[in-house]
Amino acid sequence: MNHTHMRFLLVVGLLLGSLVARASEQAVLQKSQNVEAQITNNAAQTQKKVASSSDKSMQLQADIAALKQQVQDLSIYRSHLQGLIASQHQELQGYELQLSQIEVTRQSIVPLMYQMLDGLQQLNDQDRPIRIESRKLRLQTLTQMMTEADVSDAEKYRRILEAYQIEMDYGSKMGIYSGAIDVDGHTIIAEQLYIGRISLVARSNDRNHYWAWNNSNRLWESQSSSVGRNIDKAFDVANKQASPSILELPVSLQGAHQTTGEEK
Repeated sequence: MNHTHMRFLLVVGLLLGSLVARASEQAVLQKSQNVEAQITNNAAQTQKKVASSSDKSMQLQADIAALKQQVQDLSIYRSHLQGLIASQHQELQGYELQLSQIEVTRQSIVPLMYQMLDGLQQLNDQDRPIRIESRKLRLQTLTQMMTEADVSDAEKYRRILEAYQIEMDYGSKMGIYSGAIDVDGHTIIAEQLYIGRISLVARSNDRNHYWAWNNSNRLWESQSSSVGRNIDKAFDVANKQASPSILELPVSLQGAHQTTGEEK
């Protein structure tokens, strides 16, 4: 083998060695790049996990704070309810006491109402016969009401007081109405007028006859035409057909012809 051939083989060998070395370097470099990429990727994944964990931690902290606030609110509300329950318990005890007192009051108010009805009956029997039919019917209704279970004691008492108020009005007001009167054993339908309990007079529907109630002998007494003119004047005032003025009417206490005063 000559020197030229040997030199060629040497060059080829060197080239092959260089290629092999370069290929080895490329492989090492590629592997290094792969490792670096893997590290970078792992770092990114780790950062994501850290960020996710941080978000979850913050969310958990927020949830814990919200739960603490709810617990605090519930504690305050529980204290509030306990106060309400205590107050309601006191009110309940008060109601029970009132109920027991109501029962005692009822036992005393019922006899009182019957006594008041007896008083109305006596007043109807002894008083001037002002609206006598209405008063009898009112008393009868009240007496029947006392045994009605669907009417409360309070309502019964109220209606009896109302009846007494009406009786009081008879003694302070002027009023006219039509009703029956007994004259000499005969029943006559006549116009009647009262001025409180001072005077109670009547006139026939044809205005030809006049009467005045005498409470001393409890009779209707016939009146003269001159007194009848005064009675007509009183009816005109009561009907607002004449101006209020001094009225001269028989007084029902004695049946005398006296001045009753100005009425409106």
